Amino acid sequence: MKQVVVAAALAGTALLGPAPVAGADIVGFTSPSGNIGCMLDDDMVRCDIAARDWAPPPRPADCPDFTGFGQGIYLESTGHAAFVCAGDTAMSSGPPLDYGQVRAAGGISCTSEPSGMRCANSDGHGFVISRQAYQLF
Repeated sequence: MKQVVVAAALAGTALLGPAPVAGADIVGFTSPSGNIGCMLDDDMVRCDIAARDWAPPPRPADCPDFTGFGQGIYLESTGHAAFVCAGDTAMSSGPPLDYGQVRAAGGISCTSEPSGMRCANSDGHGFVISRQAYQLF
């Protein structure tokens, strides 16, 4: 997956990774605790976290210094999950998604679990993000 800096359609700021598709139906939701906010459309999901007990990996060279890095994880409809490099946020994107509930679009599904938000694509790749830890798979 080649990453480039593009204009994020949601906030007009830089985002390393895919930009939401113009005109796409974007669904926003948060974890019941409000600590995780996600945006989902047919091509990708992005979940950001407000408070965490872990550190993201080192900032990649292609992530500009004027953006944040590691505040969230994104996943396209195919391929592996990656950390967000962006100046915007997915926090407060929508109503709480109760534990055990699922949001899905375009081959991506996210499940709200007591242990964190779990999102996966049809390739079987994805991520889990929580205050305590993250996992990319």
